[in-house]
Formats: sequence, C-alpha cells, structure tokens
Amino acid sequence: MVCGGAGSGKTLLAIEFLVRGATQFDEPGVFMTFEESVEDLTADVASLGFDLPALIARKKIVVDYVRLDRHEIEETGDYDLGGLFIRLDHAIKSVRATRVVLDTIESLFVGFSNAGILRTELARLFRWLKDRGVTAVITGERGEGTLTRHGLEEYVSDAVILLDHRVDDQVSTRRLRIVKYRGSTHGTNEYPFTIDRSGLRVLPITSLGLQHEASLDRVSSGLDALDAMLGGRGFYRGSSILISGSAGTGKSSLAAHFVDAACRRGERCVYFLFEESPSQFMRNMRSIGLDLQAWVKKGLLHFHAARPAFLGLEQHLVAMHREIEKAKPAAVVVDPINELMAIGTLGAVKATLLRLIDHLKTSQITALFSSLTAGAAHEQTTDTGISSLMDTWLLLRFLEEARQRNRGLYVLKSRGMAHSNRIASFLITDRGLQLGARAPLSRSEKRRSR
Repeated sequence: MVCGGAGSGKTLLAIEFLVRGATQFDEPGVFMTFEESVEDLTADVASLGFDLPALIARKKIVVDYVRLDRHEIEETGDYDLGGLFIRLDHAIKSVRATRVVLDTIESLFVGFSNAGILRTELARLFRWLKDRGVTAVITGERGEGTLTRHGLEEYVSDAVILLDHRVDDQVSTRRLRIVKYRGSTHGTNEYPFTIDRSGLRVLPITSLGLQHEASLDRVSSGLDALDAMLGGRGFYRGSSILISGSAGTGKSSLAAHFVDAACRRGERCVYFLFEESPSQFMRNMRSIGLDLQAWVKKGLLHFHAARPAFLGLEQHLVAMHREIEKAKPAAVVVDPINELMAIGTLGAVKATLLRLIDHLKTSQITALFSSLTAGAAHEQTTDTGISSLMDTWLLLRFLEEARQRNRGLYVLKSRGMAHSNRIASFLITDRGLQLGARAPLSRSEKRRSR
C-alpha cells in the first residue's frame, strides 16, 4: 500500500515499479487506473523517460482505465468487486503479469459509506491478488488523521509506504517512510526523495554499519611542501579533507592545486562550484599558473556549478550523485559548503553532507571541502558542524608580522598519520602557492632592518 497526499508522487512510484520490473527484470505488469485515461497517464510519465506506448506494444505492460463517476453511482443493495476481478484477471493473463498496480483504491468505493462492506471487499481484493501470485502495489489518498481516507486499507496490507510532500521555509521536500512491512526488518525513519527526469530517487541516508574500506594508498595534495607536512606522502585515498579559512586566504587556490595534481596522475575529478561559474574559476586559476581548461578538454575534469537557492538540499544531493555516477571520479571538490546554509537548517545541511561524505567514502573517492570562517576568533569552527567527520582539516589564516599581512597554513588534524604542528607561511604567486615563502621586504623596510 502506497499512500500520500496530492503531489506526493505515489502514482509515479507505482508506475516506476512496473516499468523497472518490465525493463530490468522481464516481469510484465498491469496498471489499472481509476482516475487518469491511458493518454493522460502516458503524457504525464513521458517527461520522466518512461515510454509506456513502447512497453504496451511489446506486451510488457497493460494499462486499463476504469472510469468511475460519483454522479453515476447510487448506493443500494449489496456491493462486490466481482466485475473488477474478471477484468483484472483478463489483463493479467493477457501478458502473464507478475506485477499489478491499482491507482487509486478510494475510487473503487466512491459514493459508498458502509464501512462493513468496505472492509469486507478490501480484504477480498487483497486475498484475490495473493491467490493469483502477483506482487501488487495499491495507491491511496491520505485521510484526515489516518494514513488512508477510509482508515482500513493499511490494516489489510502487508506493507505500507507513506509519501509526504512538505514545504518548510519556502523549500519543498518530499519524504518517504515505511510504516510497516510484515515479516521483514526495515528502516522506520523518513527518507528524502526526489522526482526528476530519471524517475523517483530515494536518497541514501548513511551506511549504518560503517563498513567502508580504509585505503592505505596516499595521494598528493598538489604541493610538495604540504605533502611533507602530512607525513611526507599527502592525503589518504578515499579520505575527507576540509579546508577552512576566512575570505581571501586561498582555499579555492589550494583546492585547484589538489585537482590539478589528480588530473596529472590521469585521474578524473568532479568540481562542484556554488559561487563561481566554471569559466570564471578557470580564469582565476590561470592567474596562479594553473591551466585547468586543459584537463576539461581531456575529459579528466568535470565542473558542476549551481546557485544553492536554485534547488533544495535533496535536489543538490541528487545532482551530485548523478555527476559522480556519470564521471566516476577519483577525487571530488565541493567549494564552498557554507552556501548550502542558505537553503536549509543546520541539521538538514549536516545530514545532507553526511550522506554525501558517506557515499564518497564507500566509493573510495577522495573528497575535499572548503568552508568559509568568520575570522580568527572562529577559525576552529565551521558553520555546518561537520569538522568531526573529516579525516584531515587544514586551516588557512592571515599572519600579520613586520607590518605585512601574509598567509599561513597549518594542519589542525590528520587522522592515521604523523603531521606537522607548525604554521607554514605561503604566498599566492603566478606560479601557484609557495609554502614556506614570505613576502619580500620593501626598500624602506630593508633600510630599517639594517
């Protein structure tokens, strides 16, 4: 049983159940609808990439529209679903269906109010479907204070899936919850999902067992001096790295060096931008001697740029997963993560990043995240509160000395490896970041130093 309000996606879940079964598992299906005509249903799902006419022509799916009009029905005498059983049995046999969808169940009892008849006929319908050996998905409208409109359907179902479409702070979110599933252990939390051109996608929450492998391989940060500060060999492959610092400290420049080094090794990378366009970012990096455009042309570097406010958190996560699945990268950069705070609460943003980090770790993808801090007083905190999830945390800061403002870098933590505790000054030059370098003294300062 799949229940939910208008726009929750219950019909889409049901049709995807049939389409995936027919195309991926060679299991024909029957879709019996009481609300939409075959033409309307075909048009609705075409935008999601489902070619119903082709599946119907190949006898993989049967779509049967049963028109029921409340104004043409009068409640009198006994009521049973015998006629529906005959019609449904014919559709099942015509394609040897193993999957059946009834959308939506309330329409069968439109105009009837006798609860005893409803309960009896619902139980008979579910028993009839079981006797035929088919897997059935039945959709229903959510009721007032009950999961379904009549409050009976969930009791005779083996499994109940509740879909919800809500809007918080002008951000739309769809969520799925398994209310019950007889004979099986199952997650009971709410799971966010999205509807896009590829259908319905339930987002991963976390790997509950934390069983991902921890690689012993090391990858360069892109700077020899920084690699030396990290035990001489750089980051662990598949680890999560956080670079934080105030505006202008060089976070994106350091991330660009990391990506450039990965591409030089022949590894594919995906760079998620939330503040700049790819063209602007590559132009800026050319000023420090990094030609990222060359890696884009070779197909090793893929950019995905989007304003955070353009999508909700779930949609951003789906977009990231899609890019990662398509590019199959060895390294991923998200720059910066603070921008996500504009479209969600702290808890929601942290949960989204947790799911992304877990997916990357499970896939052995080295991930680098940048985070903007408010200044020196807050340099060891992050707006999103994910520092504890990071394997390595690099802090960038401004150093004021001898009436000069230089930049400094230090390793706040790096799990599983020896690392330097010194603050390394560095310059951003037309040949990249140079750790250990200091800005040259002016002539007047040289005279004073004598």
